[in-house]
Amino acid sequence: MSLQQTSELTAAQVEEYLQRHPEFFSEHLHLLEKMRIPHPCGNAVSLISKQLELFRNRHQEQENQLTALIAIARDNDTSINRMHKLTLALLDASTLEEAIANLEMVLSDYFLTDFVAIRIIKHNPDASIANLFIAPGSADLKPFTKELAASQPKCGRPTLAQAKVLFGDAALDVKSCAIIPMIFTELEGIVAIGSREEGRFHYSMGNLFLTQMSEIIGTRLISLLAA
Repeated sequence: MSLQQTSELTAAQVEEYLQRHPEFFSEHLHLLEKMRIPHPCGNAVSLISKQLELFRNRHQEQENQLTALIAIARDNDTSINRMHKLTLALLDASTLEEAIANLEMVLSDYFLTDFVAIRIIKHNPDASIANLFIAPGSADLKPFTKELAASQPKCGRPTLAQAKVLFGDAALDVKSCAIIPMIFTELEGIVAIGSREEGRFHYSMGNLFLTQMSEIIGTRLISLLAA
């Protein structure tokens, strides 16, 4: 009798087949992961049962690790694509006004943010873009003393004072944001991206891509300001 020739097997037929083919499970170990075999000693656990349990747990851990690695890879691919779009948008701008407009578009569309703010620390009362420049020593810089001193991005809920300087009338709508200092010899400033979602930008987020973002934006703004 062949298993392949029988569409429906009885328990007796399965038992007979296994008796005639004792090597079956050695050649089909994956089936043991799904089987539950009672032990004749009641609550006692045999060594092979324990081994099977450990094998299943280890297999599940490996699957979880693989799933996590795939998720990280996808996130990295997404971040790299977003940075590419950001770089192209900045290179496409020939004026400061175009660069700011392109920045706001890319950060909103590709980085999925609700609010965008660019602040350059420089005295420029005749600027064509409102609120783009903050004079050195301005009281508006006091809420960002720690961020500028640390030269590190900060994620989380902004203080009301920070939100007012960055987002104006929309300050109360910003539940979380990333405040990213731009600290260069030729330029100092702040890039901020905000969200209506409280958990969109949180303190445990990594700073690598945010720091790279500030470097790309700052480098381009320096060249446009010098033009």
